[in-house]
Amino acid sequence: MGANLKEVRERIASVKSTQQITKAMKMVSAAKLRRAQQAITQMRPYADKLNEMLVNILSNLEGDASTPFGIEREVKRALIVVVTSNRGLCGAFNTNIIKAAVTKIENEYAEQRKAGKLDIMCIGKKANDFFKSRYKDCTLLQDHVGLFNDLSFDNVATVSSDLMDWFTEGKYDAIEVAYGRFKNAAMQFAEMDRFLPVRKIKPVAGKKGKTHKADYIFEPTKEGLLSHLIPSILQTQFQKFLLDTHASEHGARMTAMDKATENAEDLMKDLKITYNKARQEAITSEISEIVGGAAALEGS
Repeated sequence: MGANLKEVRERIASVKSTQQITKAMKMVSAAKLRRAQQAITQMRPYADKLNEMLVNILSNLEGDASTPFGIEREVKRALIVVVTSNRGLCGAFNTNIIKAAVTKIENEYAEQRKAGKLDIMCIGKKANDFFKSRYKDCTLLQDHVGLFNDLSFDNVATVSSDLMDWFTEGKYDAIEVAYGRFKNAAMQFAEMDRFLPVRKIKPVAGKKGKTHKADYIFEPTKEGLLSHLIPSILQTQFQKFLLDTHASEHGARMTAMDKATENAEDLMKDLKITYNKARQEAITSEISEIVGGAAALEGS
């Protein structure tokens, strides 16, 4: 019985130590989340409006004005960019993003993978570890695994610039991005977005079957403006993918550590009840032995 009590005491101490760690990790994630959430909430309206404008411009280009970023080609070679965190302990966050990328590959890029014409760029160690071991038949681009160490616009822009160059050069015919979209601390969604070519929207039919197009006035010239505007918008869009995932990671980790702290508290309550029951049984057993011994002495 003494050994059993000692074992329960050790388990209580172990759970209490784990609870202190999870509580500290929750507090750290909450502090990081505030900064990351502020960054994405400030940028998202701007990035979404720019992306809407980009889609409208590319959907309504006429005449000799054109841009290579909206040209849709037969997809002979594709690139999947998978954005995850570097560390775990954030629930199913990384798993859901990887699952979204895998589903996309199996449903739309199975032929390219079979032909050896599917490349995967991993941003974040979790994605890199998964695809390095499971997708050995694909070319893995590992130059930007540690991109989360510096999320400044200039640093991220070097990656998005490479992607745009590869697309315009014809190295890839389609580039897709898997990332985590942040909603709030408790909710994050795994998303799969096409980065290039930019999706076009169909003109909306109005009265008498006529179609309405967005009417933009370009100054100084349409060609000169598009050559600078479109790459800038695409860089902003790629930056949003990174900031969204960064905030989602800390939100998921804070939620996971909060749940782990609660579970540790529940486990400690159960262990204390078990300990008190065992202690009570030990005391009752000792009293019974004393009473029995006293009775035996009186009988003799």
